[in-house]
Formats: sequence, structure tokens, C-alpha cells
Amino acid sequence: MSVYDTRDDNEIGFAGAECVTLSEFMASGLFQRTYSEGMRLVEETSAYLDGPGREAARLLPREASLAYAGESMRLTTRLMQVASWLLVRKAVHEGEMTTEEANSEKYALATKQIARQPRFEGVDGLPAELKGLIERSERLYARVERLDNQLRMTGTSVSKSHPLADQFARVEGFFREQLAVEFPRREFGRRKHRPE
Repeated sequence: MSVYDTRDDNEIGFAGAECVTLSEFMASGLFQRTYSEGMRLVEETSAYLDGPGREAARLLPREASLAYAGESMRLTTRLMQVASWLLVRKAVHEGEMTTEEANSEKYALATKQIARQPRFEGVDGLPAELKGLIERSERLYARVERLDNQLRMTGTSVSKSHPLADQFARVEGFFREQLAVEFPRREFGRRKHRPE
């Protein structure tokens, strides 16, 4: 089984394979690359939203401010799902949980509809750094979704609890708390469809 790598990170995957095993995935080096990229992006996003992004949001006009609230929530949701997926696969590889548990619906990428929604109206007025984080998260999410599909084709299972559930809940709570503090009473703007 070989990994192919094109110029577009979205297309990284396993050549000639509809499904792969977790062992093949881990041995390919693709997991470590994706894991490192995902965790780095989580850290960058958290630092931005808690620092420069907070300051920039205060200066935005109303429409862009509402887009900031909506897009930053989608961004953190997308990254929470990616981080959870990566941590679950790492836990399986290290023997902390079974493949059956990892493939259960409990740990599926459950926010696909959120991740694929058209961007909010006013997104063009967002800070360039935030737009860059959004685009990177969308590419990473798409890659993880493809990898998830390839891994899941090796089998499905019944949902069970696992040792990282509390950590996932804390991460989600942190992001929700940060957004509640920053945008306590704002409503999201109308959505604008992007051309495919």
C-alpha cells in the first residue's frame, strides 16, 4: 500500500485503495503529518481567537462582525472534530481503545453539515488571518473526512465509551465558553452561497 501526495493537500490519500487498515495508515507517516498539522492549527486558532482576533473583531462593521461570530464557531467546531478524530486514532494505535470503538458513531465526524455550509454574508470583510485559518481548516477537515471513509470501510462497530471522552468535552467546553464571552448576544447573519 502506498501513499501518494499531490500538490494539493486535499488529495493526500492512499493510492489505489478504497479502504486501508489503521496499521497501514500509521506506518505510512501520513498520520503523524496530519496529527502535527491538526494540533498546530488548533493551537494557532486558539491563540488567534483569544488574542489578535478578539481585538480585530471589535473593529469590524456589523455584517462582518456577525460573519466573524458564525465563521469562528464553525472553525472551532471543525477543528474540534479533527482533533477528536486524530486523538481517537492515536488511542487505537497505542492500545487504549479498540478499532470497533473508534469506528462507532460516537466518534464519527458528526459535523459534516456544519463544515460544508456556505460561508456567512460579510465573510469578505473578515481579517485575512482568520480567512486563512478557515481555509486551512476546511482543507484539513476534507482530508480527514476522506481518510475516515477509507478507514471505516474496513469495518463498523457498536458505540462504547473511551478514556479520552472527558478531554474532548473539556476542549469543546473551552471553545464554547470563549465564544460565549466574545459574542454574548449576537445573532448570526444570513448565509451566502459560495460558487463550487
